Amino acid sequence: MNRRHTLTLAAALCAAIAAWPAAAQQQQKLKIGLMLPFTGTFAALGNAIENGFKLYVQESGGKIGGREIEYFRVDDESDPSKATDNIGKLINRDKVDVVVGTVHSGVVMAMAKAARDTNTLLIIPNAGANAVTGAMCAPNIFRTSFSNWQPSYAAGVVAAERGHKKAVSITWKYAAGDEAAAAFKEGFTKGGGTIVKELNLPFPGVEFQALLTEIASLKPDATFAFFAGGGAVKFVKDYAATGLMKSAPLYGPGFLTDGTLEAQGESAQGLLTTLHYADDLPNAKDKTFRLSYAKAYKLQPDVYAAQGYDAAQLLAAGLSGVKGDSSKRAEMIKAMEAAKIDSPRGAFALSKSHNPVQDIYLRKVEGGANKYQKVAVKGLADPATGCKM
Repeated sequence: MNRRHTLTLAAALCAAIAAWPAAAQQQQKLKIGLMLPFTGTFAALGNAIENGFKLYVQESGGKIGGREIEYFRVDDESDPSKATDNIGKLINRDKVDVVVGTVHSGVVMAMAKAARDTNTLLIIPNAGANAVTGAMCAPNIFRTSFSNWQPSYAAGVVAAERGHKKAVSITWKYAAGDEAAAAFKEGFTKGGGTIVKELNLPFPGVEFQALLTEIASLKPDATFAFFAGGGAVKFVKDYAATGLMKSAPLYGPGFLTDGTLEAQGESAQGLLTTLHYADDLPNAKDKTFRLSYAKAYKLQPDVYAAQGYDAAQLLAAGLSGVKGDSSKRAEMIKAMEAAKIDSPRGAFALSKSHNPVQDIYLRKVEGGANKYQKVAVKGLADPATGCKM
């Protein structure tokens, strides 16, 4: 073997050795931690998010960014006191590459802190706690859903536009409830309305009767409510039973009726909500998504399923930008930041704080669907108060 051949072989070996870590990375399964509520009040929401996420993976041939997937599931039980331990299991025990979760705003605050402290990639497919894309924002934290401010602010705008002057708000007393009530107040008062009383009860309480009696005594023009899951079912039924729907029409972010309409039945008919998704949006992507989801799960999708689907899309955009090599964290984050998500809700991009900039729709309950009425607020971006990223 002459000197030229020796040098050529050495160069080839060096190139192969340099490329080996990236090749090995792509051959390993991508570890995804799903930290969602699989029991309790929000169980249906957690299941829909998981279904939506896995639907996108299925449509992509069972891989994301060329990587096969290994899932690790943790039931967070919508319990903030268990959140740090639960996400610790995924980060420290299971060594996941990314955590996807959750629904409850109180739980996600602990998750965001853990993600910041450990530089773990976190994709939030629902929980809207404003601080996560506000004062707690970080390069490794992304959200594919909404901030609590967005749909509730839009509800306030709509209520004012419809001529209401006095309103009462009623919510669970936790982060999401407080932020939703404040956002509704902001949108409503900007339009000339006044909030006459802010009512709440501890999460996940459903003893509404005393508060409904108080609402009736206040005689508002409208009521704003923030509840979801099983709590939303009972609240809407109880509210309708009082006869208040006629004297004080009920408004709320779409979680009041998403995934709950079948159980709410006749009580929800005509109810107006605002959200970044509706059951019959006029776009081709949503029609395809709804057909695929119904075929895969024998269920109709809701906003939670769409948000899970988009969480997978965002992760895929990041991995595609680094050809599957998730060790290239900085480049992967840049690819996620630049992504344009072709979502069932309509295409969206991310703000500098990693929250969707998106249209918020006005929907009306007709039969068993949240029917699209119009765009309530176009291209609404969260204020991201306190974000210094």
